[in-house]
Amino acid sequence: MLKTENLNVTVGDKKILNNFNIDIKDGEIHAIMGPNGTGKSTLSKVIMGNKNYNIESGNIIFDGEVINDLSTDERARRGLFISMQNPISIEGVQNSEFLKTAINARRESPVGLYEFMKTIKCAAEELDMKEEMIHRAINVGASGGERKKNEVLQIKLLKPSFIILDELDSGLDIDSLKTVCENINSYLKENPSTSVLIITHYPRILEYIKPHFVHMMICGKIVKTGDYNLAFDIEKNGYSDTFTISENEKNE
Repeated sequence: MLKTENLNVTVGDKKILNNFNIDIKDGEIHAIMGPNGTGKSTLSKVIMGNKNYNIESGNIIFDGEVINDLSTDERARRGLFISMQNPISIEGVQNSEFLKTAINARRESPVGLYEFMKTIKCAAEELDMKEEMIHRAINVGASGGERKKNEVLQIKLLKPSFIILDELDSGLDIDSLKTVCENINSYLKENPSTSVLIITHYPRILEYIKPHFVHMMICGKIVKTGDYNLAFDIEKNGYSDTFTISENEKNE
């Protein structure tokens, strides 16, 4: 589905990703954990084509295609999706109109209005979203939980094949986290070839969306990979005790 090959990324003069390699196959769920500033969110932005980050060398390969030079909208049309850590609000753009336009960008013929409204209302009900959210400007006046539910609403309607969840649990209470995770799990059950990359600081979300692999990221690269239990080792022991990295390795 998606893999990176010796990916080196800089912002200005600062190197963020250091020979970063990951291979995520169809239907796999991977989680990345690491200290602040280690490059987790940078990875998600680079995968989605944020031009503020410079790929010095290496490749991002999606479905067998090198996508380094594709724009963000071209990547989205191919099935890449990111649930952002801090979803923005957009004045003057109605949620339903945005979603209909995004859906039509991936279709050969426009979606019918009745079909679309039926689908979006059903998806909103499953997320326990107020119907007014559908017709409101995107995230305007929305709480943190409502913004995250809106991200999952987009997943349910746009049907991406590769999903990045960048700190989905940030700003969510227990009930809202359970709701959004149940909806994501339902989507994955209906679309079993979909792959997921979860970026998180805490294993709480992994109790709901069970990963096949957990990676520890330090200094811009993966330094340790394990199963679901690695996340709890990190929570219990911290990053430094779970993995010891020498000064030489830090400076590579």
